[in-house]
Amino acid sequence: MQGIVFNIQHFTIHDGPGIRTELFLKGCPLRCEWCSNPEGLLPKLEVGVYKTKCIAKCEDCAKACPQGNILTFNRGKIQSIDRDKCTGCLECAKACPTEAIRQWGKIINIEECMKEILKDKGYYQRSGGGVTISGGEPLLQSEFVASVFRECQNEGIHTCVETSMYVTWENVAAVLPYADMVIADIKHMKADVHKKFTGVSNKLILENLKKLSQTGKEIILRIPVIPNVNEDTDNVEATADFILNEMSNNIRTLQLLSFMHLGEEKYESLGMPYKNIDVNRTAFQKVVAEIAEYMNSRGIHCVVGTKEKE
Repeated sequence: MQGIVFNIQHFTIHDGPGIRTELFLKGCPLRCEWCSNPEGLLPKLEVGVYKTKCIAKCEDCAKACPQGNILTFNRGKIQSIDRDKCTGCLECAKACPTEAIRQWGKIINIEECMKEILKDKGYYQRSGGGVTISGGEPLLQSEFVASVFRECQNEGIHTCVETSMYVTWENVAAVLPYADMVIADIKHMKADVHKKFTGVSNKLILENLKKLSQTGKEIILRIPVIPNVNEDTDNVEATADFILNEMSNNIRTLQLLSFMHLGEEKYESLGMPYKNIDVNRTAFQKVVAEIAEYMNSRGIHCVVGTKEKE
């Protein structure tokens, strides 16, 4: 059993209780305009180009590439890769001495995962922490996630999956017996608006959230609050109605995540356009605080950020 991981972070405190180890799996069916992890979108190994790290006139990457002239240079420094012709062999990344060409993604098995996870077992026990698997969309690799979580539970380690819920219910159900907690997003209540900004409808997501709320699993809901996308009164009220009526308010916490400009350098490294969303941070923080106040007035336990303080 193997998975494709693009990052493993130790000592995280934002995605689940306590101190955690977090695995980020590659592959996501959504294309959110505000995504800060573009390296997690494609379910395959790929390379990122960091031009400022290149040693001029080295060109070891070009010499290692079996495809020929698919790398471009300016004054001897790497500029880009023709991704239509790139086979993902990663020979250029292996040859680069400075990580000007960086490998995004690693194929990892259960034993390797558990070796990383068990390094921090003492911290989990002392802090009430554990392991979180995120993405990308981790439930596209549901068998792998279930296998990792099964091993974690055998070690007495708390497990949490962070998911968009845009997968079949069978994929969700495969992981639920081994997941102690689920973190899921609600991005927008209108299907057409959701599709405009994420590339997909919200119908499957909302249906899965309704089913999830009936399982008895501990749930943290999140709203990434995005300027001119989902902070309007109509959407906020519709979201509260859905949580109260369709999920019976069976959630531990609703967390509001304020939009931040993140990941621009990673977009450039992958040759992808970056959506520069205009935001006045001070004014927008007030908007987010007002949404939290409204949700709490409706009886929904809501906080700004990922800490679950009252």
